[in-house]
Amino acid sequence: MYNILLVCAAGMSTSMLVKKMERAADNQKLEVKIQAIPEAEVTKHSNEADIILLGPQVRFMKDKIQEKAGVTPVEVIDMASYGTMNGEKVLKSAIERIEG
Repeated sequence: MYNILLVCAAGMSTSMLVKKMERAADNQKLEVKIQAIPEAEVTKHSNEADIILLGPQVRFMKDKIQEKAGVTPVEVIDMASYGTMNGEKVLKSAIERIEG
C-alpha cells in the first residue's frame, strides 16, 4: 500500500486532486491511502507517509516541510498536472518516486 500526503495552504484545493488520484488508483487496482492536509499538520502525519506532495502554491515551503518530514521525501506537484487536476499523472509520479 502506498501512503501519499498532499499538502497545500489549507488542505482544500488538493482535496479535488485526491479524489482524482484515488479514481486512478482504483482503475489500476492499486492500494493507496491519499490524504490532503494543510501545511500546519505535516508533522502530525509525516511519519505515516511514503511521500509528501506539495501543491505548487506552497512550493516555497519545500525546505521547511522537508525538515518537518525527516526522511520522508517531499516533492512539488508539477504545475500543469495540478492545474488540470491530472490525478493519474500525479499518482504515477508519486509511485515512481516512492519506488526509486
